[in-house]
Amino acid sequence: MTVWFVIAVPVVVMLFALGMERVEHRLRHVSVRGEDVEEFLEQARPDEVRALYGHGIGRALELFRLRRLAGRAAKGKQRSLRS
Repeated sequence: MTVWFVIAVPVVVMLFALGMERVEHRLRHVSVRGEDVEEFLEQARPDEVRALYGHGIGRALELFRLRRLAGRAAKGKQRSLRS
């Protein structure tokens, strides 16, 4: 019985460590940078703040980025029309 315990515990610990490494790897790619949050808090609109409250920072930043990209695209079109 003790032999199985001595063999099983290190194996379980190694499997747990490998599992946590995979979780950590996924979280690294999903995490939000501090600069993004700071910029969001300085320039957010009410609908983006509601998204932050209702759906979390991921959805709120997605709306914020879409608005910024749409603004940049509109400025690009205006510049091309002037030329």
